[in-house]
Amino acid sequence: MSRIAKYPVELPKGVEASIQPGLITVKGPLGTLSQVLNGDVVVSQESDKLSFVVANETRAAKAMSGTLRALVANMVNGVSKGFERKLSLVGVGYRASVQGNQVKLQLGFSHDILHTMPEGVKAECPTQTEIVLKGSNKQVVGQIAAELRAYRPPEPYKGKGVRYVDERVTIKETKKK
Repeated sequence: MSRIAKYPVELPKGVEASIQPGLITVKGPLGTLSQVLNGDVVVSQESDKLSFVVANETRAAKAMSGTLRALVANMVNGVSKGFERKLSLVGVGYRASVQGNQVKLQLGFSHDILHTMPEGVKAECPTQTEIVLKGSNKQVVGQIAAELRAYRPPEPYKGKGVRYVDERVTIKETKKK
């Protein structure tokens, strides 16, 4: 069995989990998330803990038990605390602003980029060069952050572009004569 799946997922106060055949739903103060269950893993709930047991001893089932445990732990964390991803815009004239449920990016192109936020993800711009994405689903928040970064990824010579706040860009040396 996976080492990660040995540890149960604890449900904090205010978070409820319901297990149906083929589906687990976690409900908390920040929303509701659900995950499709694999037939190789049996999920059981004992008071405020969720445990994951392998149904058959195949290699894929053992791997899936750890994956499913990690997904459910992220769901519990998301509906109780939420997830946050910060982006930084580096470059002269690079700006971001929030207009309703859209993020307006000015990234040196001849036109502005409008990116619509999906349901469940909120965007904030504390300054013109920072974007903060918040949501309860870790995968969706990370995907939106990656899509915003993909409009102008950091280039290796000056470091200009959209980057994650904790990202380190290695600057290349310019060509010498």
